[in-house]
Amino acid sequence: MEAAPQNQLLSFEDTSVAFAQQSDSKLQKTYLIFAMMNQNWLVKIGTFFIKFILKIGLPVKFLIKNTLFEQFCGGESIETCQKTIENLARGNVGTILDYSVEGEDNENDFDKTTDEVERTIIRASQQATNIPFSVFKVSGVGSVELLEKVQERPEMLTKEDKAAFQRIHDRVNRLCQLAAQLNVRIFLDAEESWIQDVIDNLCYEMMKKYNVGGKTIVYNTYQLYRWASLDNLINACENARKNGYTVGAKLVRGAYMEKERRRAAEMEYQSPIQATKEDTDKDFNKAVYFAVENTDILSICLGTHNEDSCLLCVKLMQEKGIAKNDSCIWFAQLLGMSDNISYNLANAGYNVAKYVPYGPVEAVMPYLFRRADENTSIAGQSSREFLLVKKERERRTKKAA
Repeated sequence: MEAAPQNQLLSFEDTSVAFAQQSDSKLQKTYLIFAMMNQNWLVKIGTFFIKFILKIGLPVKFLIKNTLFEQFCGGESIETCQKTIENLARGNVGTILDYSVEGEDNENDFDKTTDEVERTIIRASQQATNIPFSVFKVSGVGSVELLEKVQERPEMLTKEDKAAFQRIHDRVNRLCQLAAQLNVRIFLDAEESWIQDVIDNLCYEMMKKYNVGGKTIVYNTYQLYRWASLDNLINACENARKNGYTVGAKLVRGAYMEKERRRAAEMEYQSPIQATKEDTDKDFNKAVYFAVENTDILSICLGTHNEDSCLLCVKLMQEKGIAKNDSCIWFAQLLGMSDNISYNLANAGYNVAKYVPYGPVEAVMPYLFRRADENTSIAGQSSREFLLVKKERERRTKKAA
């Protein structure tokens, strides 16, 4: 696929580029999935019934695996993701292998998850061009309850708590150290505000150790729907300048808004969430401005499905004379969504990757349900996806006529 000329205006409306990797039959399946997802009532009922059916053990795994799972997940293991990795690579889009098993909460499972993330780092080192990042959640390698206690009630930590937290620290360090040794960038995903300070502290400690010598290995995630996140990013860069290391930042809007607001109301503290979506958009774009002005100390990945924010970053890069493939700036979207953004950016020569969730079907479904429940923009996004797929089907029909 040839890259667009430097001066050509980037458009996210070109569906021939967006869906070039999809056969007519795959496009038809995508169309049907988003046609259903475009009906809010059907999504709610369908989510309920799928949860119920999986719980009672009815044999629907094949159906789920060949519809929702196939659309939004890469496979059940790293090995079975290879076809997805290669398919994305044909469109010059990288893969971020995201082990998306949730709900495990014991030391044995934390060690298993650490081992699995380690395997994604090794695979990324072996396919550096196709797998530019690894990722993990700290809550995947340690107890949420303990992380919350460390952040909010540190004076109540027992000897056993301190030992368990040291194990979390050691797992995080083990993953970041391996990533540094193999020269693989690694994201620490953002989580709920009541454990995020602990995650931030761990992440900044890892940056100080491993983001040195001209390399940016460790990336923190900044949820800009939190009003404190922009200052957090700016302060992180100031500290990095003073202490001789660099900052990696994945910029996202966020995914826990309802939960955050509900907890703040119930426990009567100030909500950490921005008052309006407009405020979130402003801070996200301010973060993009800040990043483009500070590429000497800051590397970013825009994890967003927002077309305006992507176009803003492209515009600022052009104005600053930053090369399209500069390793300091990446764009990322979820597998199965916003292909119009991902493939058109990649076709124009920008660095792009897709988050590719994977894991056993039954274990990954809670991840997909959580995204549907917590992402308030899912309805609007589904509508946008549906219209784009519909447009591409009509284009292909006219072309064949």
